[in-house]
Amino acid sequence: MLRVAVIGAGAAGLCVARHILSRLNVFAPPVVFELSENIGGTWCYDERVGTCDIGRLIHNSMYRDLRTNLPKEVMMFPDFPFDSQLSSFLPHQEVQNYLRQYCEEHHIRPHIRFNTAVEKVTPVVMTTEGDKVRTTWEVTSSDSSGGQRTETFDSVFVCSGHYSDPHIPNIPGIKNFKGKVLHSHDYKYAEPFSGQSVVVLGAKASGLDISIELANVGAQVILSHGNTRLTFPLPSGIQQSAVVKAVDEDGNICFQDGSVASADVLMFCTGYNFRYPFLDASQLGLDIQDHLVSPMYLFMMPPAFPSLFFIGICKIICPFPHFNCQVQFALAVLDGRVTLPPASQMKDEAQRQLRSRLDQGVQQRHLLVLDQDQWEYCNTLARIANFTPLPPVVRSLYEETWRQRRIHPQNYRKLNYRLVSVTQWELID
Repeated sequence: MLRVAVIGAGAAGLCVARHILSRLNVFAPPVVFELSENIGGTWCYDERVGTCDIGRLIHNSMYRDLRTNLPKEVMMFPDFPFDSQLSSFLPHQEVQNYLRQYCEEHHIRPHIRFNTAVEKVTPVVMTTEGDKVRTTWEVTSSDSSGGQRTETFDSVFVCSGHYSDPHIPNIPGIKNFKGKVLHSHDYKYAEPFSGQSVVVLGAKASGLDISIELANVGAQVILSHGNTRLTFPLPSGIQQSAVVKAVDEDGNICFQDGSVASADVLMFCTGYNFRYPFLDASQLGLDIQDHLVSPMYLFMMPPAFPSLFFIGICKIICPFPHFNCQVQFALAVLDGRVTLPPASQMKDEAQRQLRSRLDQGVQQRHLLVLDQDQWEYCNTLARIANFTPLPPVVRSLYEETWRQRRIHPQNYRKLNYRLVSVTQWELID
């Protein structure tokens, strides 16, 4: 029986546990290590910022009024639909409820160790009969009382997410800024910013959503970004600007186009870093940077240690279906249904894939952004591991949502959808 450790009880970790528990003829029940006292990961809202009662950093980056930017019809795990009575675009509480129901339906909770931190994950390489090399994993964890234990597993799934370590770009002179500086990680709701002037750095999903929230409570927002100018209608309280260049000696914010503005608040909506303090990257043959983990075969495993799986490190994806595909592939590797190439070949393929993306003009910090490539990626995993691929309707409705979001950023969440078949969806009243 293969023994598997799962780090994190968010959506990805629960998905791993669910599939392992459905195959107890091959796998022992999993051990799921969860740093907090709840399941749900990023979907478990916490109004606290900074550190919690026992001194650990608050990892949650959810804000109070967040609603999903994908409809539930494509967010769901393929084998576990949301309640059909719910609207398509859900408040975060409903996603948390969904994950709680998923956990209960598949009897996962007894296998989760809450308030438990993974301190160290170490590969132990052994040579067995016939000079075959076998790797096991020593996992050292500590509970809330400080007690430590080290256990051995056949495989480790890293499902700790990548929305907890804020990325703060270097801005010359930022110490001169006289107002409040924060990252969206510590933003919870808009009311405290009413009547203030706020420079928001970054116009991706959180930057745009938070800017609209701020404008709706009477804040004056300068939305600073390096993308093509947004042409869809924005609230009157939002003004677009070029990228922030520096903060001058007087505390004013200078932009790359030469303009200058004063502000009460500087808010970074600039994404998050990859951080795995429990791993020794060099020992695993990995390079872990702020926005990139490489080389990773199929965006999932270090070529030298293909029984260590990172679930969900890719960005701009349809998350729950994506996790579901990666988990099924990984378990097929572990139970022998998928035979991997030699480590050298996996490394070459991973590096070649990244070079190809760089040659296409993709910036290094965006190398793990899949976007339109996610569908072929998931289909490839399904084909190799021989599991049911995602139905085409998932891609179709995902792309329709992106189209609506670009046209109506404030109103697209009012739409409701229904899946008609594996290829068709319809808009409903």
